[in-house]
Parts: sequence; structure tokens; C-alpha cells
Amino acid sequence: MRRTLTRTLAPVALAALLAGGATTAHAGTDTTVPDDLTTATDPPGTTVPDDLTSETSPETTAGTETTATETTEAAAPSGDSILDTVIANDVLRCGVRDDLAGFSSLDDAGEHVGFDADFCRVIAAGVLGDATKVDFIDVATDARFPALQSGEIDVLVRNTTWTASRDGAEGANFLHPTFYDGQQMMVTAESGITSIDEMDGAIVCVAAGTTTEGNVATEFERRGLTVDVQSFEDIDLVQEAFQAGSCDGWSSDGSQLASRRANWPDGPDALVIFEDVFSKEPLTPAVVDGDTRWAQAVEWSIYATIQAEEFGITSETAEADLASDNPAIVQFLGGANAEGTTLDAGLGLPSDFAYQIVSQVGNYGEIFDANLPAIGITERGLNALWSDGGLQYAPPYR
Repeated sequence: MRRTLTRTLAPVALAALLAGGATTAHAGTDTTVPDDLTTATDPPGTTVPDDLTSETSPETTAGTETTATETTEAAAPSGDSILDTVIANDVLRCGVRDDLAGFSSLDDAGEHVGFDADFCRVIAAGVLGDATKVDFIDVATDARFPALQSGEIDVLVRNTTWTASRDGAEGANFLHPTFYDGQQMMVTAESGITSIDEMDGAIVCVAAGTTTEGNVATEFERRGLTVDVQSFEDIDLVQEAFQAGSCDGWSSDGSQLASRRANWPDGPDALVIFEDVFSKEPLTPAVVDGDTRWAQAVEWSIYATIQAEEFGITSETAEADLASDNPAIVQFLGGANAEGTTLDAGLGLPSDFAYQIVSQVGNYGEIFDANLPAIGITERGLNALWSDGGLQYAPPYR
């Protein structure tokens, strides 16, 4: 059974909902967008934090929330990599969320499911040989980087955009993007609005502490429009304000809007997501800065899913592919070459890490198809393989 930890780190205070019923657009209102979109702290050094204790939980039952139990796990000697700690603890602490359908949410049994949740399992399969050895730790938006910096989590896989300021100020090492996204705008179908150009003076609601706040102001200014950006500390509060008619539009990553639209109380047809994409939002796993060994292990676990799809290896064919006539496939899966030796790439991963990942979780295409069409994301787009015109590309494994 998958290990599930539903503790939420550093919950933020709820913001008050916007008052009023019908929306009134405020034309000519200057928007002030906070410069500090996230809480930045000094990046840690190369030493792994001393406090690497974590919380584990008993097995969950359907419809119940796991109660975290404090346990002290094996700590790696000072100066060792988080890779050593994960191996010693025999579990991966993966920072996720529990409320974004398609990416990471809870099913009826209280298990984390979705695209991001599966990439947590990818990393566990690659490093530990077992995709079920994951403690899913739910982290709030404003707590995700502090949780990473403090050692509360080993890796962050939580629809987080890789930006220059985050790379430079959050003590995080961003790896290969698992999902190339972009910001879009969503309105109600009954509003009759068909494009951003028709939203001069509109109230647009966004989640605070994200890249969306500044992007909205920038896009409206580029189009010569005014906008009143209203920020809420929690995505559920954004939805409540939007449902109450306090927002003309809701802007976020296209994937997040698709997730909410798919589960809208009045059905997905009640909402319209404009096709215009007005930002680059590479959603990227992150590890703490300064730990190259751990970063390499996580990154090559991600690459394994992409390379497997390029080779045509699936969860159903992985075992048979160990006997492939293609020596590159055999080597990739950890098999022996003609001389009877296996490749040791010096990544700190077992020689069969790719086989474990693909056989237990699947290749990139399988992970995509298992999670995202259900929320309306059916086209791969930028997330297609490079050979199919997309951006998903893995360095050669040799």
C-alpha cells in the first residue's frame, strides 16, 4: 500500500471574500502587484540540514484523514547527500498538494493520485526500487520553499513554476520541467466575454504567492488595459469569490484552470478558458540548492520516463524489452552488454533504476495519459517528445 501523509505544513490565514454580488468593473484603477511573490530566505549551504526527522502515518482508510505520528528516522552523517538520507530512511518525503485534480489530489481511499503524485513515485522507484515508498506531504503555497530549505521534504513536486528569482533566492535547485504550461484566463460562459481585450477595467482573481499576480498586470498593461487584481491566499477562496460573482475573470496556469473547470459544480461548459497563453510556466520539481548528487538522482529519474517513451518501452513491455535486440534499450534498462557488464553512470542510482521506474509507474506518455485527459488536457503540445515537435527531451544514457 502506498504510504500517504496528509499533514499540511505552515497553513496560512484565510483571506476575507470580496463583498458584493454582481461584479462591477473598475475602469481606470491602477493595479499594484506585490514585488515579493514568495517568501525568500537565504539559500542553505551544501550541508544537508541537521533536522531530517519526518512524520509518518498509519495506513489510511477510505474517507478519513491521516493523523501524522512523529517518528525519528535514520539521519545521514553530517555532510552527506539527501540521497544517502532517503536511502537510509527507505522512504521519499515528497512535497505535494491534495486539491489539484489531475496533478495531485486525494481519491476516495485517501491516496494521492495525479501527474505530480506519480512523479513522486517515479523518484521513489528510481532511488529505492519501490514506487510505494513515498510519504506525500501536503505543503501550502507559501510554505513550499521553506519546507524544502528546512529539510521537511526531500523534493518538491507541486506544480511550481521555475523562474529566475526563485532560482536565485529560494535556495532551490530546479530540475527538468515535467510539464510545460502557460498562464490563461477563465470566465463564465454566461458573461459573454470572449477575449482579454474585452476585459478593460475588469476584476481578475488570482492565488497569492504565485507568478500569476504579476503576469496578469503585465499582460493587461501590454494590451493597454486597466485591471484590478484581487489576490487570495487559498485557491478555494479564489473559487468561492469567482462563484459569488466577485471576479470578472480567474487567471492561473492553464493546467490549474482545466483542473477546476473539469470539476465545476455546474459542469465544465459553464466556464470558458481563453486560448491565449500569455506567460511561460515550466512546472518543475525542485531540490535544495548545493546537493549535486541528490539533484542528479532526481533528474535522471525524470529523464528515464522521457527516454523510455522515446524507446517505445512501456510498463507492459519493460520486462520483455530487457531481452531487446537493441543494445541501447538493454543498457538503459540495466541489462548486461555483450561483455556481461552493466553501465554504471555514477549517478548514485541502481543500474536497473529505469526498469523499476517504467515497470512500476510507466513512461512519460503513460503518466500523462493516465492523469490529464480526465481534466480536459488531451493534447500533448509542448509536452510531446522532441521528435514529435515538443520540448520533452532526455540526454543520452550512455
